[in-house]
Amino acid sequence: MGFYIKVEPGVSIYVEDLNPEGEKTIVFIHGWPANHKMFEYQFDQLPKWGYRCIGIDSRGFGNSDKPWRGYDYDTSADDIRCVVEALNLQDFTLGGHSTGGAIAVRYMARHKGYGVSKLALFAAAAPSLIQRPYFPHGLKKDDVIKIIQGTNNDRPEMLRGFGDMFFFQHVTQAFSDWFFQMGLQAAGWSTAAVAASWIKEELFSDLGEIQVPTLILHGIHDKVCLFPLAIAQNEGIRNSKLVPFKYSGHGLFYDERDKFNKELAQFIEE
Repeated sequence: MGFYIKVEPGVSIYVEDLNPEGEKTIVFIHGWPANHKMFEYQFDQLPKWGYRCIGIDSRGFGNSDKPWRGYDYDTSADDIRCVVEALNLQDFTLGGHSTGGAIAVRYMARHKGYGVSKLALFAAAAPSLIQRPYFPHGLKKDDVIKIIQGTNNDRPEMLRGFGDMFFFQHVTQAFSDWFFQMGLQAAGWSTAAVAASWIKEELFSDLGEIQVPTLILHGIHDKVCLFPLAIAQNEGIRNSKLVPFKYSGHGLFYDERDKFNKELAQFIEE
């Protein structure tokens, strides 16, 4: 069941709500530059196990409105709060992939984990996607600048290149095309703006604000959010558990989808 939730005047967010009568709820925040459909292989399975799965298209992506502004982590976290309040969600698991994981971390700090009983981070872009003088583990700033330039000059070509480094396991051309189309559903300006936010945003202090049990799932072959980011998350978040995915890249939700689903469900039931 899909519907829209207004988060500010003139801006509505698209939400997909599967199995609303499910006993336990998982809210999924997708990564850049996709949308909620990237979790198709979770949505196909987890409702069968009794879970309510809610997918949110971040502003500027998928079916959500695409305003000119509002692509910082604070605004994205506020958008999630609007969805949580509109659906009266309580005692749910918040899960985020890549930039969505970073936004989930910001939500926990900015909104004091409102409604969240457990947090799950999937290849999260935290505490910093890029290298900094005090954090040498991320991507080089110049690499992000190239992504922004590619977005502004030839977005389809940039998306093809990004997709090629996303998965560790072989994917078919048809699957690659499907994933590519997700990126094209975003606006060019939102795609570039979120990439620019990676340079500005960092979440070192946010990690210490997280008070709920946290699961960290991360592919050891990740070329986007390098594995040392997962180690930093594990060290910075109290009561966190890191599960390395030995045969996954950035797209661990598909590379090892059976393991991914099993680990997430097991964590929720603990």
